Amino acid sequence: MRLLLVSDLHYTLKQYDWVVGEAASFDVVVVAGDHLDISGMLPVQAQAVAIVKHLERLSQRTQTLVSSGNHDLTARDAAGEMAPVWISKVREAGIPVDGDYVEVVGYGFSICPWWEGPVSKQAIADQLARDAERVSRDRWVWVYHAPPTDSPTSFDGRRSWGDQELRAWIDQYHPAIVLCGHIHQSPFRKGGSWADRVDDTWVFNAGRQIGPVPTHIIVDTEAGRAEWYSLAGPEMVDLTNPAIERVALDLGAAQ
Repeated sequence: MRLLLVSDLHYTLKQYDWVVGEAASFDVVVVAGDHLDISGMLPVQAQAVAIVKHLERLSQRTQTLVSSGNHDLTARDAAGEMAPVWISKVREAGIPVDGDYVEVVGYGFSICPWWEGPVSKQAIADQLARDAERVSRDRWVWVYHAPPTDSPTSFDGRRSWGDQELRAWIDQYHPAIVLCGHIHQSPFRKGGSWADRVDDTWVFNAGRQIGPVPTHIIVDTEAGRAEWYSLAGPEMVDLTNPAIERVALDLGAAQ
């Protein structure tokens, strides 16, 4: 499987355009939350309309999976918790989103929403328990906006901002891969990283950068490697090596 991970694009449409342009080279593209920019000048409802159109274009190129992040919460749901209600438009376009399970080239993907309270948190617990019966652990991939607590993928240079519940779920189920975002600075800070291993689970967070090309991670399970691309320079890790060794790549290396 050849996978492209991006997250935290925050209504940077040029970055969505870049992802659309690259999508055909991958079996699956994951956009792991924070599509909207709640501090932007444009109303979030208008942002959501544009994002849905870009995601539709993306899904015409390859299998696309979309989760929500904390910036995507736009209204209260029936339980009174904030929710990304606009994401239903993405599902209507035929794109798997929050709460969905989909299989891609032999891997099972659980797409988890951003949870805001006890009801939405329990929904994720129920989702993971259900999906655990569908796929073997070594071929199970989670899309979950926040990285786990006590991980360099959740470290911003001062402290960990990770999700304790996610850490507990990883300890319980041991999926093969968890694809995250949320903490923009982690890959760029001393003590932080874009890649981590929690027991036998790989965790990835691409981070965020300005410009037309987003930070992104390419996971190639057949080649047994993951690569991170950013303005700081490309790096790779060997997925067959339990020890995490980030190796710099030649800047001219082809993706």
